[in-house]
Amino acid sequence: MTSDAHAAFPAPTDEVVELCRDLLRIDTTNTGDNATSVGERGAAEYVAEKLTDVGITPVIHESAPGRANVVARIPGTDPSRGALLVHGHLDVVPADADEWSVHPFSGEVRDGYLWGRGAIDMKDFDAMVLAVVRDWQRTGVRPPRDIVLAFTADEEAGSEYGAHFLTTRHRDLFDGCTEAIGEVGGFSYTVDPSRRLYLIETAQKGIDWLRLHARGRPGHGSMLHDDNAVTALAEAVARIGRHRFPVVVTDTVRAFLEEVSEVLGIELDPDDPEAAIAKLGPIANIIGATIRNTANPTRLAAGYKDNVIPGRASATIDCRSLPGQSELLERQLRELIGPDIAIEYVQRQPALETTFDGELVAAMAAALRAEDPGARPVPYMLSGGTDAKAFAQLGIRCFGFAPLRLPADLNFSALFHGIDERVPVDGLQFGVRVLDRFLRTC
Repeated sequence: MTSDAHAAFPAPTDEVVELCRDLLRIDTTNTGDNATSVGERGAAEYVAEKLTDVGITPVIHESAPGRANVVARIPGTDPSRGALLVHGHLDVVPADADEWSVHPFSGEVRDGYLWGRGAIDMKDFDAMVLAVVRDWQRTGVRPPRDIVLAFTADEEAGSEYGAHFLTTRHRDLFDGCTEAIGEVGGFSYTVDPSRRLYLIETAQKGIDWLRLHARGRPGHGSMLHDDNAVTALAEAVARIGRHRFPVVVTDTVRAFLEEVSEVLGIELDPDDPEAAIAKLGPIANIIGATIRNTANPTRLAAGYKDNVIPGRASATIDCRSLPGQSELLERQLRELIGPDIAIEYVQRQPALETTFDGELVAAMAAALRAEDPGARPVPYMLSGGTDAKAFAQLGIRCFGFAPLRLPADLNFSALFHGIDERVPVDGLQFGVRVLDRFLRTC
């Protein structure tokens, strides 16, 4: 393609804003219920069209009506090398427009930010990937290894209709993939005007979502009653919600805290890591959740009439376990809950942890430093979970690397599933430049 022909197309740093805006305007709310979840098919068709438009051949794999995933492979120059999986989900959590400063599906640009549900979780990365590979196709760039692109459904509800569906029903799509990058990593934490840490996800906690079921004797609400299912459940839920599990510092978290302590010049007491974490500002909430198992009550259900004591009551608990501690967490919870309340697992997916080394990590670090000389890449553990849990079951080494340079005063962690979710436009463009460098050299 001639340079004049290429000039007719937008630069990837410009196109990424358009692509992200378009994706944000497609409501892909995942309620956890197929009957009420929307938009994933429309988003998948949009992505497939953008890939097809530049000569990439995508395939849409639908796991249930409307629950659609897109997969494509870009051949590299060295077929003997393992392929790299680049994955991002298209679904988002619900958003109440009355709580937002802008409509959550407007894709509005305001004050240097692109606003909308999914702006950082994770349609920003989806748009970055599309912008980079579209530019490659127009300019004749070939990566050094095969790149497998996967845009998935249902990540926000456990990935049953997305990544897990693909890895169980279409495993051959990932033949040869040895490593993967996905969400919630490569974002910046400002130390001072000339230095930024970039947190690369090398570990993530396990998902242990529970439903508790209490049974009692039904009766009239006006009577004395000593076998009330709601009372028994409420007491158990309160014990869980107030409990703090013991501190356990994993290899990843220890490495992160040592790096941070050195850069910030703060003392790290191995027996009291919370003292150092408390000085991390906006990211303390994420890091603080990675030094212990956690269990947070999220839903309650009981009863059918105001003056009837119900015979059953249930609660949902969002538990997250450290690597290797899922069974320990179950025992800890059983002690808190007591013997008379039943435990049902809604989701149980293992924690992940890999080392912060190797050629792929070196390529991430080099790409970040090339665009930001003040960058210092560090490993960290994500307190949540991602589609990496499904892909790791195929033996793929998974990282979180969706690069963003963020304003020093932005509370990034609060935007995940929060109101007024937004991504800085210049951060989005920075991510495109870093991702382009990384994928050309990895």
